[in-house]
Amino acid sequence: MDKMLKVLLVAAEVAPYSQSGGLGDVAGSLPKALRTAGVDMRVVLPKYKTIRPELLTDAHHVGNFMVHLSWRAQEANIFAINEHGDGDSTYLIENDYYFARDTFYGYGDDFERFAFFSKAAIEMLGVIGFQADIIHFNDWHTGLGPTYLRDVYRGFTFYKDIKSIITIHNLHYQGVFGRDVLWNVGLNDGYFTGGDLEFFGNISFLKAGILHADAVTTVSRTYAGEIQTPAYGYGMDGLLRKRGQEHSRLFGITNGIDDSKYNPATDPRIFVNFTIGEMDKKRANKHALQQYLNLPVGNMPVISIISRLVEQKGLDIVAIILEELMNMDIQLVVLGTGEGRYENLFRNFAMRYPHKVSACIMYEGTLAQRIYAGADIFLMPSVYEPCGLGQLFAMRYGTIPVVRKTGGLADTVEHFNPATGTGNGFVFEDFVASGLMWAMREALSLYGSQEWDTLVKNAMSNDFSWQAVAGEYIDMYNQVKAL
Repeated sequence: MDKMLKVLLVAAEVAPYSQSGGLGDVAGSLPKALRTAGVDMRVVLPKYKTIRPELLTDAHHVGNFMVHLSWRAQEANIFAINEHGDGDSTYLIENDYYFARDTFYGYGDDFERFAFFSKAAIEMLGVIGFQADIIHFNDWHTGLGPTYLRDVYRGFTFYKDIKSIITIHNLHYQGVFGRDVLWNVGLNDGYFTGGDLEFFGNISFLKAGILHADAVTTVSRTYAGEIQTPAYGYGMDGLLRKRGQEHSRLFGITNGIDDSKYNPATDPRIFVNFTIGEMDKKRANKHALQQYLNLPVGNMPVISIISRLVEQKGLDIVAIILEELMNMDIQLVVLGTGEGRYENLFRNFAMRYPHKVSACIMYEGTLAQRIYAGADIFLMPSVYEPCGLGQLFAMRYGTIPVVRKTGGLADTVEHFNPATGTGNGFVFEDFVASGLMWAMREALSLYGSQEWDTLVKNAMSNDFSWQAVAGEYIDMYNQVKAL
């Protein structure tokens, strides 16, 4: 790098300040790896009411300005945190009208809240004196960012050379609103009639980002290909194929994890710390987990599900095989919340088979880590999966994934071959219960064998850290900067 790259990452969620899914994990971990690799990386997020006060102890006010959306002008107060001791790196945009609410999303004015956030993030650069090379927007919440940068700000000298990228973390969520909201977000009806934002009679914030950003990325190589097909494109496959055909305009970079935070050797959240090859300590975690969840303590395989309980996660085919699994010498541990039909499915099995099933219909981070460390098998038979982090966490803790071959699961899990000792999990292809049951039987048939020990070592030996992929992001940023 001849000159230090300057990048602003804009996201509606950034761990540890705010998180409801994988977006928060990525936005919290990727910038750390890129800063270590030499990028001047800044992050900005909304200052939600729900952020824990102790996380804001060192936040200091750095400026304020008015953001105009059509007839409405709202103030943006900017707070900064010097997280790394070498200057401010994390910024929070405060506006109580938009962000002093009980949850992140789900309000009738979400279109206006996140349009305000996107515009404020761009205007903030002038206030803090950070002339970025790249503004890296994420998901539909910031989809109007590339549009504002191109059509509102690029006429100003400060912004004329700044490029934009948008990352699609899950194409299913597209920020679709009625045509009438255009005026409220400071855009005219030409964005509908001209087709830039029009999406089946409505408008889509994500479409705006895909069309107007200088480049589009997504969170695994396989998913980047899948979203260009009708089966996975959710109505945007044609637009994405067009971006994919343009030179260096559609990238797929597989997510990583923070391997210092998720480290079985040092993680204070698990029962017993262990390293690769220490199978006795891995078993000690299982026995402690069984005791904690009031399951019989023993060496039978423990199958885990840590997930949002929604259709995307493949729970319909899990439901079909549950009764068959109950006839085997296994235990099942479920952690997560979601749709009532799936929550009740697991509650019902826990009541019928209290010695075999623990259904924790909630989400609690420490318990999640204890399950990753204490279970033997991690079940993730997704219908589609842009990247998936659960299988990466599971392998880091020596828990073997059973997954469907899609998206990031296809990129990170290789079916184990006992003859060669290669592979780190079990993979089936078609979304059918028989395929899932075949993979489960493959896994259970090897459990407790020498091959299983090899498999666990393979899984724990993988490098899925952000450091391993930081170079891909830097290469992409430099390509986009040069456009």
